[in-house]
Amino acid sequence: MGLFDRFKAALGKTNAVLTHEIKRVFSGSPKLDATSMETIEVALLSADFGVSMTSRILKAVKTSYESQGSQSSSVSEIAQREVISALQQTTPVANGIASALRIVSVVGVNGTGKTTTCAKLAYLQQTAGHKPMLAACDTFRAAAVDQLKVWGTRLNIPVIAGAPGADPAAVAHDAVVAAESRGIDWLYIDTAGRMHTKANLMQELQKIHRVIAKKIPGAPHDVLLVLDASTGMNAFAQAREFHSTVQLTGLVVTKLDGTSKAGMIVAIQHELGIPVRYVGLGENPDDLQPFDATAFAQALFAA
Repeated sequence: MGLFDRFKAALGKTNAVLTHEIKRVFSGSPKLDATSMETIEVALLSADFGVSMTSRILKAVKTSYESQGSQSSSVSEIAQREVISALQQTTPVANGIASALRIVSVVGVNGTGKTTTCAKLAYLQQTAGHKPMLAACDTFRAAAVDQLKVWGTRLNIPVIAGAPGADPAAVAHDAVVAAESRGIDWLYIDTAGRMHTKANLMQELQKIHRVIAKKIPGAPHDVLLVLDASTGMNAFAQAREFHSTVQLTGLVVTKLDGTSKAGMIVAIQHELGIPVRYVGLGENPDDLQPFDATAFAQALFAA
């Protein structure tokens, strides 16, 4: 199955919301009036495109129909172009300091799938010929350490873990030492889930990053926030608060295959300027894929 087909399958619920309403509006006539514009607006907001991105798409649709009339591109084609343009305006920004070991901190609230995401990210590097390692720094949830170890065994990727309740920063330190001694290329730090509104937990995350930076100047080289697509625009507040605390370099959006609110990807990147780096399209290790704006937009509005 090609990348577009995988996106199309995963985005089926969001696609259904959008295309059903758009087709209904224009089933009899291509005429664009206030009622049809309102219907399109509701469909976009229902898919969690957010006010700003929805307004941008509506403006483009109105401009196209006013200037070209019946010769205008379809609403889906116009929306698709605007989404691609918005997503491509933001490029990934990772720490550019040269290092033989690249360290990636994976953060987020509880329940977004951080531990599984860490394993899948490491698997992507492994399949590319690199030597990844996992660090179990979610020391407050024993199940998270066990889960990461199971993934490590399944994928043949080493896992560094501490005793239950150990200082997460100490585990991160030990993982960096181990990674350097073993010639590891990529180290993925699985951090504990934390509410973005809890200052003390966010400070703990900053401590982990300070400890890492003392061992490897400039690290972590990437800070990826894992978001659950099914939470829709609630993810916006998470992204904003984490970004203000630890300076995110990208987003990983999971559970796209189970939501009708995939427009949140566009809204967050458009309004906060944080690029989507990877998306989860299923449960298998290779179902975490690098984000492709064109395939995503085409799948969203595919007929």
